[in-house]
Amino acid sequence: MKNIFVGNLDFAATESSIRALFEPHGNVERVNLVTDRDTGRSRGFAFVEMADSAEADRAIAALNGTELNGRALNINEARPSPTADAPSAAVRVAAAAQRRRRRWWTAAASRTTLVKSRDRSRPRSGAGFGR
Repeated sequence: MKNIFVGNLDFAATESSIRALFEPHGNVERVNLVTDRDTGRSRGFAFVEMADSAEADRAIAALNGTELNGRALNINEARPSPTADAPSAAVRVAAAAQRRRRRWWTAAASRTTLVKSRDRSRPRSGAGFGR
């Protein structure tokens, strides 16, 4: 299975038009046309999954630079996302908050002078101790 990046697409391109472009070169497993989540409009790129790596390589070589709806396509093997192994934003925020708390407690402890406790073997006296 090989994932192919298809860039510089016309915003009017559809999944079926992309599938029709790739099918003469081999079996297309899936087409994912990336859309804007707010408007639902195409973002101008897509991913095509092909089952056979050799067919995918031939499709990349044949279709890179070809025109679709007046635009020259940029087609190459998709690279994994750089953030795939990175922690999520929520994890990073929680870790930063934990580091701030740890620094605050460390700084507070260094500013505080500890008072030595009294000898516990002697009975206490004074206000609030019964005598």
